Amino acid sequence: MESFFTRYRNPLVLLAILLAQIIGLAMQVHQTAAGRTLDPSDSSSVRLIRLWAEMLVSPPERAIHFSKTGAGSLWQNYLDLRHVRQQNQDLQRTIDRLRLEQAALLQDALQGQRLQALLGFQQKYIYQTLPAQIIGSSGSDQSRVFYIDKGSADGLQHDMAVITADGIVGKVRDVFPHTAQVLAINDPTSGAGVILETTRVRGILRGNAYGQLEIVDVMADQRIKPGENVLTAGGDQVYPRGLPVGTVQKIVPDPDRDSFIDVLIKPAAALDRLDEVLVITSTQPRFSPQDQQDIATSQALKGAEAAAAQDQQKATQGMNDRLPGLLDPSLPPEQQPLYDTSNPNPVAHPPMPLHPDRFTPGTSPNTGAGDASTPEAAGSASQPSQPDKSGLGKPDR
Repeated sequence: MESFFTRYRNPLVLLAILLAQIIGLAMQVHQTAAGRTLDPSDSSSVRLIRLWAEMLVSPPERAIHFSKTGAGSLWQNYLDLRHVRQQNQDLQRTIDRLRLEQAALLQDALQGQRLQALLGFQQKYIYQTLPAQIIGSSGSDQSRVFYIDKGSADGLQHDMAVITADGIVGKVRDVFPHTAQVLAINDPTSGAGVILETTRVRGILRGNAYGQLEIVDVMADQRIKPGENVLTAGGDQVYPRGLPVGTVQKIVPDPDRDSFIDVLIKPAAALDRLDEVLVITSTQPRFSPQDQQDIATSQALKGAEAAAAQDQQKATQGMNDRLPGLLDPSLPPEQQPLYDTSNPNPVAHPPMPLHPDRFTPGTSPNTGAGDASTPEAAGSASQPSQPDKSGLGKPDR
């Protein structure tokens, strides 16, 4: 049997020759990427044989690369998923932990802001206060009390006022060694003396069955308007005078008494969202160092003025002791001879004449020796002179 090369020798030789010629031409011809044939001396051109080789090799190489990449992606994304479930659970737990930490940090930030505001109010407040944290409530809608983390060991006593930077909260009802129970002002059994800031109307603040604040036993007054501020009156011996209570929200008539009204109050402090409070432990004024320095300076000035007045009084007393005749104990100070501005040497008046005539000072020109204003003249007038026998009057002696 003839072989393939023997049978097709001539076509194969011809094909080989043609292929050799083509390869030779391809090695001699240069071509650019745009497909134009250029001079072989041009350095920017590429041999045609290299272009054919690249066109022959690139498709299978590209196919092998894409198949490798696709196989790896298929293996990683679809086949090799043995640990993905565990990783997903770990990531979920990490997310939950981070959310809890974020919420805790947010609460700490808010608490820090509240404590900063409370500390600023405590430093400026004139009375001595003790900060406390709310640790629990009564858990009943009928009784509005809560517990704080300070007790008798911290100096708390019964009926101490509990406040915030916004307004009053309540008073201490029961005291334990390390905790205390506080009765809120919106409890029906609570009470406080209050006064309206503008109209100066006084009343008693209590809580109703719905947990609202109201001022009871108030006479109907057209001056009371919503929005007016309400302050503590200070007469209940619990809350100091002038603390904010709230604002007037609504005026309703008393259903039992026609001439009285109930004033509903919007509390200044958020009674349902309390976290930190201040307990007033002493009502003695507490002054800052600058205020204490001012008070000491004022007292020193007053002491100097008092000492000067005392020295002046002593000097006056010494003068009085050295000159006893200048003062009269029976006369008031403004009538003493020491303060008399009259002439100390008055001119003595001459004695009145026994027989004044018209030339006597103090008499009228018509007044003569026979004037009836004198006793002698009156006597002579009452006894007329007796004529003598010759008919002539008796001459005057």
